[in-house]
Amino acid sequence: MWQRIARIILRNRILLMIIIGVLTLFMGYQASKVQMSYQQQSVLPSTDSTLVAYENFSQEFSTEGNVIFYTLQDKDFWKFEHLKEWKVLGERIKNIKGVTAVASVVHNTASLQKDTEHKKFNPEVIFPDTLKNQEQIDSLRSRLFSIPFYKNKLYDETSHSYMMLITADKQIMDSKERIPFMNELKKELHDFTDAKCDSKTYITGLPYIRVETAQMIKKEMFLFVILSALVTAIILFLFFRSFRNTLISLLVVGVGATWAIGTMSLLGYEITLLTAMLPPLLIVIGIPNCIFMINKYHAEYATHKNKIMALQRVIMRVGNAIFLTNLTTASGFATFIITSSAILVEFGIVASINILLLFIFSIILLPSIFSMQPPPKERHTKHLEYKYVNGIIKNLVHIVEHHRKLVYVFTSIVLILSIIGISQMKNTGYVIDDLPEDGQIMTDLTFFENQYGGILPYEVIVDTKKPRGVMNLRTLRDIDNFSQKLVELEQFSSPISVAEIAKILNQSFYNGAENQYRIPTNKTVFRYLLTYAKNSGEGETYEMLKSYVDSTGQKTRLTFYMKDIGTSAMEELQVKVDSIASETLSSERYEVSTTGSSVVFYKGTNYLVRNLLLSLALAICLIALFMAFMFKSKRMAVIALIPNFIPLLVTAGLMGYFGIPIKASTILIFSIAFGISVDDTIHFLAKYRQDLGITKWKIKKSVKMALRETGQSMLYTSIILFFGFLIFSFSDFGGTKALGILVSLTLLTAMFANLILLPSMLLSLEKSISNKDFKRARVRIYPDDEDDKNLNAGG
Repeated sequence: MWQRIARIILRNRILLMIIIGVLTLFMGYQASKVQMSYQQQSVLPSTDSTLVAYENFSQEFSTEGNVIFYTLQDKDFWKFEHLKEWKVLGERIKNIKGVTAVASVVHNTASLQKDTEHKKFNPEVIFPDTLKNQEQIDSLRSRLFSIPFYKNKLYDETSHSYMMLITADKQIMDSKERIPFMNELKKELHDFTDAKCDSKTYITGLPYIRVETAQMIKKEMFLFVILSALVTAIILFLFFRSFRNTLISLLVVGVGATWAIGTMSLLGYEITLLTAMLPPLLIVIGIPNCIFMINKYHAEYATHKNKIMALQRVIMRVGNAIFLTNLTTASGFATFIITSSAILVEFGIVASINILLLFIFSIILLPSIFSMQPPPKERHTKHLEYKYVNGIIKNLVHIVEHHRKLVYVFTSIVLILSIIGISQMKNTGYVIDDLPEDGQIMTDLTFFENQYGGILPYEVIVDTKKPRGVMNLRTLRDIDNFSQKLVELEQFSSPISVAEIAKILNQSFYNGAENQYRIPTNKTVFRYLLTYAKNSGEGETYEMLKSYVDSTGQKTRLTFYMKDIGTSAMEELQVKVDSIASETLSSERYEVSTTGSSVVFYKGTNYLVRNLLLSLALAICLIALFMAFMFKSKRMAVIALIPNFIPLLVTAGLMGYFGIPIKASTILIFSIAFGISVDDTIHFLAKYRQDLGITKWKIKKSVKMALRETGQSMLYTSIILFFGFLIFSFSDFGGTKALGILVSLTLLTAMFANLILLPSMLLSLEKSISNKDFKRARVRIYPDDEDDKNLNAGG
C-alpha cells in the first residue's frame, strides 16, 4: 500500500501542493475571522442538575455577574473637591454606551421618608446633582452613615475605601462591542486614577477579568507561535546545519497551525485559554514528523545517492510509522471529547483533527518539496555521524547491555519517591485561576476580598412552600438569623435580601433612627410596613423587592458575594452552609438550595477533573489496545506502556512535592504527554520488529540495532519537544506555565525510559516475548527487504 502511496505522491506532487496551497489560503482567510471567547465557559453538561438549577434561578429572578467594581482609597475622600471629582466620574461613566447603572455613595443612594398622610414611603436622594460646599457634604455624609445597609457595600471607613458599582449591559458584554466598551471604560477610570496620584484605585469584577484575560490569551497565542517557531528553527538548524531543511520543516508545521485556527472558525469555535495553545502545540508536535522523515531521507541518500528512490523509501518506511504515531497522539487528545465539557470537547476535536492533518501535510509536502530541490550535500548528512550523538547512543547501548540491574534499581527508587509525592497531591481549582499572583488583576481582587468579602456571586434560594410565604414576620426573622450566621463564616460579604429590605423599611418607619435598622419586633408594626411598602408603588426599594421575591411570593433569594476560596475549601464551606440552613431554616417550613456562578464553577471543576481522569484512563486503554492489535502481542502492549506510564507517575509525584494541585489545567498534562511520549515507543518497537527478521530472531542484536538506528531521531525529537513545551513556562497563566514545565519534564523522562528502560526490559524478558505472534505483527510499520525489490522493479 505504501509503495502505491509513494508513487501517487511523487507523480502528482505539483497538483497536490497546489491543492494544499489553495486550501491553506482559504483556511488562512477563515482564521482571520476567528473570535476570542469572553464568556465564562460552563464545563457542566446542559442536563446537570446544578446548571439546570442556575438557569431556573436566572429565569425566576435575574442574572448576576455583570458588575464591575471600582474602588478609590482616599483619606480625603469627603473633602469638597475630592467628592465632586468622584461624582463627575460617575456621571461620565453613566454616559458610556453599555453602562446600565452606576451606584456609589453619591450615586443612587437614597433614604425613605415616611409619609403618614398617604401611608407610604417617599424615596429621597441623599446627594443632589449639585454639591454646594463642605458643610453640605458633612451633613449628607452623616445621613448616609446613618443607614447601615450601605456600610461595607459601598464604603469601608476603616480602610478609607469607596466603591463604585458599574453594571454592564449583558448584550454588550456578549458581543464584539465589549472590547471598545471596556477600552472606553478603562480610559475613564485610568484617567481618574492618574489624576488621583496620591490615592490608590482598584478595579475588578467578572466582566472586567474575563475581557482582560481574553486579551492576555490573544497576546500569548501570537507570542507562543513566534517562540515555538523560533525555538524549533534554532534546534533544527543545530541538528541539520541547513537553512533549507529548517525552513521547509517550518513551512509544513506552519500550514498545520493555520489550518488549526481555520478549523476553529469553520466549526464556530472561539479562542479560549485551551484552544489558544493549539497553534504552537501543533508546531511542536509536527516537528518530529519532519525529523524522522529528513533523517531517513539523508540516510537513504547517503547509502545509494538516488534522490527519488530515497524519497520513495522515506514515504514507504517512515510514512506508516508517522501515521501510527500521529494517530496515537490524536487519540490522546480525542479522549477529551467524552468529557461533555464544551471547552474540552472543542479542544479535543480541533487538536485530533489537525494532528492527523499534520501527517497528511508532512507525507505530501516534505517529499514533494525535496524532490524539487537539489540533493543533499555531504555537509547536510554529516549530522548522521555526529560523534557526540553517536557517543550518547553508544553509552546507552552499554548501559542496556551491561547495567540493567542498576536501571531497575534506579527506576524502583524513582517510583517509590513518586508514590510518596503522589500521596501529597491536592485537588483544588479557583474561579480566577492561573493568573499571576503578583499581577494587577490578582492584587485588585485580593483587596476586594479583604475589604468587601469578594466578588463571586453566591445565591441562596429559600422556598417557603406556600404562596406569599416570604412576607411573613417569622420568615424574615429566620432568614435574617440564617444570613447573620453565614456572614460570621468570614468567606461571605453582608447579604442583600428581603430581610435587609425589611430592615430599611423599619428604620424608615421610625424616621431614620439608626438603632431601628432591624427586623420589626411585632406584627402590628410589620403590617404597617407592608401597607406603606404597597402604597409606595414604583420606586427603587419596590424594584429591589421584586428582584428578591418571585412573582408568587413563595420564593426569595439571598445574594452574598464571596471570596475565591478554591474547590476544596468550597466543599467544606458548603457543608457548613447546609448545616446552618438545617439549624435556622426548618425543613418543615422551608426548602433551601444554593446556586450562583461560584457554585456552578466549583461543581463544574470537580466534574471536569473526574472526567479528565476518565479520559486519561481511556487514552491509556485505547493506546494499549491499539498497540496490542498492532504487534499482535498482549505482552508487548504491556511492555510498551510501562516506560510511558512511569513518567506520568514521576510528574504526579513532582506535583505533590511542589504543591501543584490537581485541577483542569494540570490534568491535561497527563493525556497530552502520554499521547506524545508513546510515539517514541512505536518507532523503537517497529524498528526492533523489523530487525528481528533481519537478525533471524536474535533479540539482543535486534535491540542494539534498533537503539542505534532510532536513537538519534528519538533524541532529536525529544529535545525539540522538551524545549518546544518549555516555552509555555513563560506564560502569565499558572496553568499554562505548569503545563509547559511538567509536559517538558514528562517527555524528557519518557525519552530516557524509552531509550534505556524499554530496551532493558526487552532483553530481560527475552524468553517471555519470544513468540511467533510478535514476529507476525498485523501492522508492518517498516517494510521489509522484499518491498525494496518491488520498489526497484516498479521504479
